[in-house]
Amino acid sequence: MAVKIRLARHGAKKRPYYRIVAADSRAPRDGRFIEEVGRYNPCCHPHLIKFDMEKMEKWLANGAQPTDTVERLYKAARENA
Repeated sequence: MAVKIRLARHGAKKRPYYRIVAADSRAPRDGRFIEEVGRYNPCCHPHLIKFDMEKMEKWLANGAQPTDTVERLYKAARENA
């Protein structure tokens, strides 16, 4: 089982809101996930980028692979913290 840290889309049409989740790579984008590790809202200004740093670091230490977008958001969140 390969674990990915990726975005799961929620919110209304044309008003996206994302949960950052650790999920099995075979699961659907908005389907079953193992644990929620953050949130991302691109519609508010400034953008809301919120991570639970302990959970995120735990998953990275256990070998979970973040997607390119999640990696970019994580770096931005660490710089602002």
